[in-house]
Amino acid sequence: MKRNTLLLIGLVTLVGTWLSSNRIVIGEPPFTTTAQSVPTQTGSLAKDASPTLRRSKPLIGISTLDKETYVRAVRDCGGIPVILSCADGSTALVGEYLELLDGLLMPGGDDIHSSEWGEELHPAANLITDERYTFEKALITAWLQETDKPLLGICLGCQWISVAHHGSLVQDIPTEFGGHPKYVNHMVSVERDSHLMRIFGEEQFEVNSLHHQSVRDPGQGMRIVAKSPDGIVEAIESTDPNRFVIGVQWHPEKLVPENKLQQKLIQAFIDAALEKKK
Repeated sequence: MKRNTLLLIGLVTLVGTWLSSNRIVIGEPPFTTTAQSVPTQTGSLAKDASPTLRRSKPLIGISTLDKETYVRAVRDCGGIPVILSCADGSTALVGEYLELLDGLLMPGGDDIHSSEWGEELHPAANLITDERYTFEKALITAWLQETDKPLLGICLGCQWISVAHHGSLVQDIPTEFGGHPKYVNHMVSVERDSHLMRIFGEEQFEVNSLHHQSVRDPGQGMRIVAKSPDGIVEAIESTDPNRFVIGVQWHPEKLVPENKLQQKLIQAFIDAALEKKK
């Protein structure tokens, strides 16, 4: 019995040592970097090579992932997806994420509490968990204030970009505007002089719709660049021409790879992250 206990302690110690020396691998399952998967000329793995030095693709953080469509979209456009967990709401690793990652994707989800922009909570609101709220607020705030790296927000992620810039949201579109039902595709019109227009190359196109909230005020340093026919804000972007910060209310990751037009947005984001990495 004593011998088995000693063996178990030894095994745990060994695994713990291995994990502590392979933090990048643990941060991005199930994907590996070039250094971890490419044999040397002698046929053995380059054990002493740094994954960061060997890596040629950008690391893209995906916050609080619950849908693998984001992973596939990032991977298929040339990025390495890194899933950022909001477990217990800890923000301890946010500083390391800022240094490690080349781009940040804020995905869809439930609602942000309206106290962020000084309103009473609407009965139709379905709030994200406290853990996710705490983690994502800290993450996006630090990302915007302490880096100039690319940021793409999708659905809830678009709303987070607005709130992080001291903007505000429409808490329930059907209550305030009527119509605009969820799960029904519709057209959007894009501003001609926008970064989004340069990415898509088209002024109007069809998108999916899975949201009941939307941006009202895009916030300081942001502007509205796309709307639906009923006037709902569908996309915002930074007013800084040198900064890739774009939020869209639709879900392009659900439309790729079949929809080549929507793939342009994911690809532009990955390309921007790769350019910042150089």
